[in-house]
Parts: sequence; structure tokens; C-alpha cells
Amino acid sequence: MSGLSDTVLPLLRGLAVTLEITAAAGAAAAVIALAAGLARASRSRWLRWPAAVYVEIFRGTSALVQLFWFYFVLPFFGVELTAFAAGTLVLALNTGAYGSEVVRGALRAVPRGQHEAAAALNLSAFQTLRRVLLPQAFPAMLPPAGNLAIELLKNTALVSLITITELTFTAQLLRAETLRSAGIFSLVLALYFAVALCITAGMRLVERRAARGLEREGAR
Repeated sequence: MSGLSDTVLPLLRGLAVTLEITAAAGAAAAVIALAAGLARASRSRWLRWPAAVYVEIFRGTSALVQLFWFYFVLPFFGVELTAFAAGTLVLALNTGAYGSEVVRGALRAVPRGQHEAAAALNLSAFQTLRRVLLPQAFPAMLPPAGNLAIELLKNTALVSLITITELTFTAQLLRAETLRSAGIFSLVLALYFAVALCITAGMRLVERRAARGLEREGAR
């Protein structure tokens, strides 16, 4: 029993760190994705171009290299981040870059007639976005957003390489101490899988509620 607690309790503490990073990076990524996606869908090139540069850089380079650059290179420019801050920021920026394309694609999928109807009602660009486009685009964003959330969860394992004692790093330490590789990493797989299932279930619940909300709006 003692051997089990000596393995499970450290892993649960590592899981708590993993969940903390996932939640913080996920919240930031959602804001970044929405801002960058709207900028990329904008008619203003002063918004589109910077957003496009950001998206292409973070989609076109390795998340691991990004992590090392923010943690090891930025201090040479006078910007020193803690390991937690660097890991969370990189994961948020990386996930936000992919998420911005989800936002942009969902906005473009809204039928053109909706834009024309909003113009006929003399709605401003902001009103059109808030009242017409986003409510219709939001349900289409949710399935790929759920995939990105699970991908973010798995990518938290990268922060172990900058000394954050999250789930994967904790498992590596336990394996070095006990040499029980099979049991430890099987438990780690089960923990990641359980959290991924919770994310999937949560996103499906949000999808159903968003679909019902859209149906009620359409019935009015």
C-alpha cells in the first residue's frame, strides 16, 4: 500500500500542475485565437498582416523550439520569464495560432446572405459581428476547439524540458527512483486519457447547448 501511495500521490501532484498549465494556457489561447482570427478576417490589412505573421511563425516552427527560445533566449534581450510563465505563454501562443484559423474558417462559413441582411438592417460592423456572425460561427468552432484543447493537454509534457515538475516529469523522476517503468507510465497514460475524456465530454455539452441556443434564435 505504501508503494502505491508513493507512486500515485506524486503523480497526482504532477497532474495538478499539468491541469493548472492547461487551464491557464487554454484561457489565454482562447482570447488570442479570437483576436487573431478576427484580425485575419478583417478587411484592414493593418490588422490582417500582423496577425498572419504571428500565425505563420507559430504554426511553422516547433513548439519545443519556441519553448526553448522563450525560456533560454529571451533573457539575453532583458526579458526573463519563470519556467511556468514561459511554458504557459508558449503553449497559449502556439495553440492560439491554430485556434485563430478555426475562428477565421467558422466566420467565413457563415452564409453571405447574413452579411447582406445585417447591412440591410443598417447594423454597424461591430453589431454585425456580435449579433449575427459570432452566434452563428460559434457552434462550428467548438469541435475543432475541443481537439485543440486535448492537443494542448498533451503538449504540456513539453514543459518538463524546462524543469517544470508536471505529470510527465514526475513520472520520469519516479521511474529513475523505482525502475517501475511499465506501471508508472501506464498510470500516466490513464491519467492523460481520463482528462482528455473529461475535456471531450465538456465540449460536447457546450456544443449541445450552443446548438439549442441557435435553434431558439432561429425560431424567433
